[in-house]
Amino acid sequence: MLDRVTDKLGFPSLGHHRRFVTAIAIDAVGSGVFMPVSMLYFLVTTDLSLVQIGAAISVASAAAIPAGPLLGGIVDRYGAKRVLLAGNLAQFVGFLAYLVTDSFLGLTLWTVVVAVGRTAFWGSYGNIVAAISQPGEREKWFGFLGALRNVGFAAGGLLSGLAITIGTHEAYLSVVLVNAVSYAVAFLLLLAVPPTAPSGHRSPEGAWATVLRDRPYRLLWLVQLCYSTAMMALNFAMPIYAVTVLGLPGWVTGAVFTINTVMVGFGQGLVVRGMTGHHRWRVLVLTNLVFAASFVVLVGATAVSVVLATVVVLVGSVVYTGGELLGGPVLGALGAEAAPEHLRGRYLSLMQLAWTISGAVAPVAFAWLLARGSSPIWLALAALSLVGSLLAVQLGRVLPEAALRVTNRAGQQAPA
Repeated sequence: MLDRVTDKLGFPSLGHHRRFVTAIAIDAVGSGVFMPVSMLYFLVTTDLSLVQIGAAISVASAAAIPAGPLLGGIVDRYGAKRVLLAGNLAQFVGFLAYLVTDSFLGLTLWTVVVAVGRTAFWGSYGNIVAAISQPGEREKWFGFLGALRNVGFAAGGLLSGLAITIGTHEAYLSVVLVNAVSYAVAFLLLLAVPPTAPSGHRSPEGAWATVLRDRPYRLLWLVQLCYSTAMMALNFAMPIYAVTVLGLPGWVTGAVFTINTVMVGFGQGLVVRGMTGHHRWRVLVLTNLVFAASFVVLVGATAVSVVLATVVVLVGSVVYTGGELLGGPVLGALGAEAAPEHLRGRYLSLMQLAWTISGAVAPVAFAWLLARGSSPIWLALAALSLVGSLLAVQLGRVLPEAALRVTNRAGQQAPA
């Protein structure tokens, strides 16, 4: 029954991987519960200032940057499943510790533990997806799991909204406890994930030299960086632009996130199905052009009335989500398939590093651009997306996996 539903939505047959899928869903709900209240939690439950809390989070984010490549080597040597489980366990311990944390040193320490655990999870996640799926259907798997996490974040966000509304010390503690429990449950479910064979390579210096000399993959990394930077606009640019710059009512921001969640949750599989027969690099070109179009639409919101500006922002968010739907599954599949299997952990850690860098740079860069007027940020993002489309064209010429057509059939990959 469940497989019939997923097939109609364009998602893969779950087969023996239901526990893994359930673990990803539970993990996403738990994360979605905590993310909206992360700073509020410490303001309510400790005597720390906003500056101290922000500093602790920044230190943890900085620690996660070098941890990614290091963990990539560990994945290759010991297998992705062990690192995945260790990442979940670290986050479980970190969030339990949050329940009794009341000092700056403690907050910094446990936030580093959580950040490194999250990096371990994402650094091994792509390897696991590649292991449970087959060539030809990986766009379906990456698209499906991405949509599942998106819906899980939204569900968790609703629960966190309830905690904020209640506003008591106990309500905030319950948010952290729910997140910790979600990691524990996910850990138990992930024990059923099939192990990925470790490479046994004991020369990380030579292995990393191989990775860094791979020019086609470096080009793929740049395409990923353009995509991940554009993806930061939803969280860091659109809300400030709509409320602060345009003066729109607060419900517009909520509507933007609702549109994104609904479109990804119910449309991702259909979009992946629609890719069938198309070259991967062409899908990436279209991804960036759709992103650029959405940013141009958003520029236009400043030239109209508040009512029309609301319509323009909502239309822009619809177009923007189209770019997200197109690019995510293809980049996930390409990142896994273009990497040699025995070095996949290191290769995919580079792809994760693109997300980490974007997440660190985007808030500051977007704030700087927004401070200079309503148009610079969208023009800059549009230009970046156009660069991404040109890089995607070149990628189709130098990376064989990018020249393949999407088949959405297990074990079948159409030639270029």
